[in-house]
Amino acid sequence: METKGFLTSIATAHTLAFVYKRSFTPDTRICKKGPCPVPLIGYARISTEDQTALPQVQELRSAGCVEIVEEQASGGSRTRPVLARVLDQLRAGDTLVVVRIDRLARSLSHLLEIIERLEAKGAHFRSLQDPIDTASPQGKFTLQVLGAAAEFERALIRERTKAGLRSAKAEGRVGGNPGLKAGDPVAIRKARAARVESHFQKLNASADQWVPEVRRLRPGLPWEDVLRVINSGLPREAQPWSLPRLIRAAKTFVREGLLSETILSRATASDKDDRLPAIVAGIKGADPKMTLQALCTRLEAMRERTPRGRSKWKPSSVRMILERAKKLELL
Repeated sequence: METKGFLTSIATAHTLAFVYKRSFTPDTRICKKGPCPVPLIGYARISTEDQTALPQVQELRSAGCVEIVEEQASGGSRTRPVLARVLDQLRAGDTLVVVRIDRLARSLSHLLEIIERLEAKGAHFRSLQDPIDTASPQGKFTLQVLGAAAEFERALIRERTKAGLRSAKAEGRVGGNPGLKAGDPVAIRKARAARVESHFQKLNASADQWVPEVRRLRPGLPWEDVLRVINSGLPREAQPWSLPRLIRAAKTFVREGLLSETILSRATASDKDDRLPAIVAGIKGADPKMTLQALCTRLEAMRERTPRGRSKWKPSSVRMILERAKKLELL
């Protein structure tokens, strides 16, 4: 059967129906004076100019969304600047709300990719007309069912693809794009556009690793220092950024309107003694709760020398740098 643009089995449908009644829990946080509401951010999407987002906006507003953003874009496209900007700005505890799943994504793989990004930031996702609310255990269970269905679907696609390639090879047919082989300009433009979109999607998936640092540190610090700050905060399994790759990524996001053009300006001239306070302020600004010892570890990972030229940092040295950063109004 088909449900909101997604293919599901009968067993999956029964499971979704079972958890639907218990998918939603009150949106509250524990504040000092008692429960307080969790910010709900609404996202409404239409595909063409002939459509209107008004019904979606009204339903999102009725659900209690404090902010609603609208976008006109195809649901099959993963390059959506407004959605990318919303995902970048969400904070821990926020909830992204849509009227239906297909307003956010048209495929299970894209949906799961977005939700994984939200979970990495400590944010949640809710679909008003579907049994998904990742703030509740039942909603997470539903998501796991969808994830299992997506993995099964990918396995079937791989098997069909391999069988088709074997059959074509046995019949003497050679794979490849006929238009590209013939030098068709239309086919070439499409291939280039697909490569550009694929590149943007890879950058968008890693945006949490580098965009906040670039936005905060440029053009106050040279690209070399920004690169060291970013690489020092990456997980061990992540691929380190190179300087050319980081600058190309920043230029791509500037073209898409996701970063300001000012980040590409020449680094502002500053006193040599202000460099360390600027670096420490950038790291501390990204995580205000970071301890002095954690800052020491981060600076050592960056191979940053202390003011006295030593490789080992002490909390007292970091405290002194932070005080100077406050005097310079960097914090």
